[in-house]
Amino acid sequence: MLQKIDIMREPGGSARASLGADAVFGLVAAQAGIGAWTCNLADSALSWTAGVYQLFGLSPEHRLDRREAAGFYAEDSRATMERLRAEAVTHGRPFAMEARIIRPDGQERWMRLSAEVIRDNGRIVQLYGLKQDITEEKQRWEALRQRAEHDALTGLVNRTLFEERFMNAPQARPVVTPLGALVLVDLDSFKQVNDRFGHAAGDACLKAAAQRIAACFSDALLVARIGGDEFAVLTGADLSPAMLEARVARLLAELNRPILWRGHRFAIGASGGMVLAENPHCYDAQALFAIADEALYAAKASGKGTMIMGDPSCGAMRQASSF
Repeated sequence: MLQKIDIMREPGGSARASLGADAVFGLVAAQAGIGAWTCNLADSALSWTAGVYQLFGLSPEHRLDRREAAGFYAEDSRATMERLRAEAVTHGRPFAMEARIIRPDGQERWMRLSAEVIRDNGRIVQLYGLKQDITEEKQRWEALRQRAEHDALTGLVNRTLFEERFMNAPQARPVVTPLGALVLVDLDSFKQVNDRFGHAAGDACLKAAAQRIAACFSDALLVARIGGDEFAVLTGADLSPAMLEARVARLLAELNRPILWRGHRFAIGASGGMVLAENPHCYDAQALFAIADEALYAAKASGKGTMIMGDPSCGAMRQASSF
């Protein structure tokens, strides 16, 4: 890539090199992670500025090939880019998108891609635009999203996201679908440990319980901490009732194992209520939660350490079973 260099004369005859304005802009843009690109539609020939080469981790001497360049896009981003590009070529529609790329060294980067069209006598002959490295921006936003949507102590989804994705979802078009079951879990002896040994001990118990619940339901649609010592699990429809009961039994056994903390052994235990979604694709989340919640309280009242299944067709406690 050529850069224009002007020779400036200092008083006394000395000379110094000065980059032209276009070259300076190109260098500054590259430092900011921004580069320009063009693509001639007649032969798919690409032209990149320094910023794009840096973004893709390639040398400016690298021979560009559109097929190779498209191969750096992650599969989902490539499909979106090719669709938008086809619409731009066919209908002259400019577009902008965020794309994930995998560089030759295996490093993952995010870029903001924009595209415009150039016409010659009404015919679209070239695409051009900008590519900007937004990896750090995406990482900052992802960190903010994680903090907003996840419980700081346990790392599980928090109640806000649980309500957004499940409780407040419209019945006709629920966000979590297909749904198998809702399982609510409440720790039996958490308050006693927290009151006697303090919040540090209580926090240790909550973290351990969260890890055990997440491990038992590693394939769940969502695992959330929805209260002080209360957790919720949304399972997929591929988990049969028999498989679900076996999984819940294993969970209760796991939560019944002592939690070790600073030389102490805490026997926390847990109780729960659960309900199956009769229609995995269309359900009333509020009603399911009410049934599972009532079953949970019945389990606590029955002596703890049990899980009771509610029946949505007959009311929460009719035909309920514990195991």
